[in-house]
Amino acid sequence: MIKSKPKLSIIILNHNTKELLENCLNSIKKVKQEVPMEIIVSDNDSNDGSVEMIKQKFQWVKLIQGPNIGFSNGNNRARKYVRGKYILFLNSDTLVYKDVFSKTIRYFDNHSDIGALTCKLVLENGTLDKDARRKFPTPWTSLKRLFLNSGNNYWYNNIDENRIHEVEAIQGAFFLTTKEILDKVGWFDEGYQWAGEDLDLSFQISQLGLKIIYYPKVKLLHLKGASMGKIKRTSRNVDPKVKLARVMQGVDSMEYFYRKNMWSKYPVVLNYVVLLGISLLRFARLVKFKVNN
Repeated sequence: MIKSKPKLSIIILNHNTKELLENCLNSIKKVKQEVPMEIIVSDNDSNDGSVEMIKQKFQWVKLIQGPNIGFSNGNNRARKYVRGKYILFLNSDTLVYKDVFSKTIRYFDNHSDIGALTCKLVLENGTLDKDARRKFPTPWTSLKRLFLNSGNNYWYNNIDENRIHEVEAIQGAFFLTTKEILDKVGWFDEGYQWAGEDLDLSFQISQLGLKIIYYPKVKLLHLKGASMGKIKRTSRNVDPKVKLARVMQGVDSMEYFYRKNMWSKYPVVLNYVVLLGISLLRFARLVKFKVNN
């Protein structure tokens, strides 16, 4: 019996997030009849029983075993396995609610000018995850954020969070696009490790002349930071050296993104001012990490 081709391929990256992943997969299981789909878990050499859990409880999940070299590489490894028209990059620290798949796919189907889409991402405290919608770090936007502590422009705080609207960038926790588009832009840039990949992918898609859409008519719960060991109940699973490396990679990715996508667009003097701001941020984050750890 030949299995029907899925319309949606969901890719979930996992590294020692067994409990989170199980909860995420259970939430998908409840609504997976909404759209013909396949789920692919790209596991990064987990040693917490994640692989065994998938094999025992979720035989309908396609498992790819690592090692993976960062977020980009881990997701890109699923490229040769996906069969769906649509590709959804989904974090293991999310819980999916009813209609998320059906309504986002339907909206995408009905708008030919869309290149990528995200839903509303809600944190545990009930507030919007502000990184669900962002702008590209142009010099002015970056400097305002770094030195004036102004995120209103960067995070679209001036636009109602319940309104559908176009944005410049969306977050990798729920990043819906198509395989055709991904193949055109080359999927994720593996020059990034654990941050900035979603921002860069949004930029590359926008360069095709396609829109990036924030679609808040449906939502999911984002246990932000859990899969990266940034909250107490999961941090015990992450080596402090790994946590520090990821904190620094977050800043390094800002520089990598700017040099790759913005450098040629602005005067050299302005570019070096931006790099100075990034260096100061790198130092501030290092100090904060040392104090808190």
